[in-house]
Amino acid sequence: MSQKLSFADSIRALRDRRFLTILLFGFCSGFPFVLTGSVLTLWLQESGFSRSTIGFIGAISTVYAINWMWAPFVDRIKLPILYRLFGQRRSWILFCQVAIALLLFAISFGDPRENLLYVTFISVAIAIFSATLDIAVDAYRITIFSRDEMDMKMPYAAAMTTSGWWAGYGFIGGALALALGGETIGLDWPVVYRYLILLYVFILVLVIASPEPVIEDADLVPEVKSAEKSVSAWMTKYFIGPFKEFFNRCGFRLASAVLLFLLVFKLGESMLGRMSLIFYVEVGFTTDQISFYSKFFGGLVTAAFAILAAMVNTRFGVMRGLFIAGVAMAVANLLYALIAIVGPNTNLFIFTLIIDNFFVAFSTVAFVSFVSYFTSRTYTGTQYALMVSISNLGRTTLAAGSGALVDFLNGDWAFFFVLTSLMVIPGLCLLVWVRRLMKSYEPEQAAQPMS
Repeated sequence: MSQKLSFADSIRALRDRRFLTILLFGFCSGFPFVLTGSVLTLWLQESGFSRSTIGFIGAISTVYAINWMWAPFVDRIKLPILYRLFGQRRSWILFCQVAIALLLFAISFGDPRENLLYVTFISVAIAIFSATLDIAVDAYRITIFSRDEMDMKMPYAAAMTTSGWWAGYGFIGGALALALGGETIGLDWPVVYRYLILLYVFILVLVIASPEPVIEDADLVPEVKSAEKSVSAWMTKYFIGPFKEFFNRCGFRLASAVLLFLLVFKLGESMLGRMSLIFYVEVGFTTDQISFYSKFFGGLVTAAFAILAAMVNTRFGVMRGLFIAGVAMAVANLLYALIAIVGPNTNLFIFTLIIDNFFVAFSTVAFVSFVSYFTSRTYTGTQYALMVSISNLGRTTLAAGSGALVDFLNGDWAFFFVLTSLMVIPGLCLLVWVRRLMKSYEPEQAAQPMS
């Protein structure tokens, strides 16, 4: 493990224009969650659907948990024309962005009260292209830096992608989408989707202007020889190869511990997040208040604190950062239980959002750095997608039952949030185990401080 960096060294790492591109691509990753999450949730609620139904429809995000299945294609397949113009990573990013924009236009003609299947189908398609986009964005972020730069710059890359993600999901994209459909502007949700297409046009221009990573020769996977160009040879090299390399490099015990940790660490936070908008409405907040406080203010707090989180993680180590963040997230969930008891108190809401989003930023930066640390540069997109997919399995599929849990509790939101706080305990225990196993682990590249 590498030596911890001073704050002065950490600050100097920010003098790199590549971070602006990472910020942009973080926005691209976060914004689709608004389309299939916040906007769709409020649209379904206004259409009269139950908490359980909304929760289970939210399981469409399960595609984020299985995007490792097609990650090798994103790593290896060269898109016609686009590859020649923009390179491997940007060509896939542009392709997915255009597809999502077209799907926004398609979903705007739907009405869940008349054809829920159509709206759900288009939402699933948006999620699939968004999950594919994430593969390319994550691979871009890791390969944009050389091996020698990993120590100093990966935590800040994680901070920038976190800030960008929350700009897309929260204080820019999310706040804009909810404000368009809120009480003041009052557009119908299908019309909101059409307006958001304009934002995608602007994003596409910025993506075209961004640089393409220069892949080092040592990071390339040898092509399948012409004599071996069979389906089995291709599958062995590009599907089985990344997983085999991960377990060989880490060892079975450490690899298994890492994957289990990724599965359960953010489960409590995800159960809360899945039902948060429903909770805000039921407790008495308006859509405009949710747009301003939860999306704009909360997202801004997360983005702002992401840089501070990177400084702390580079100085004291990612493992300590994850442990502290896990405990703090559990405490923050208890504040939501207090809101459930007190009611729609805006001062308490603001205080809760500050505490919650600060530690969301803290944990996210540490989490992204943690995953990047174990990712091979040779199989970047596939291995990163595998680990994030396992995390998403807990965040999306398992969290889909959150609505049914609230219904089972007869709408007892306070007790629900107490339960989400307790869900952090298994993750913290696994984190301690991972730290012990890592004493004998040597990564394939220089990596950020993990102590």
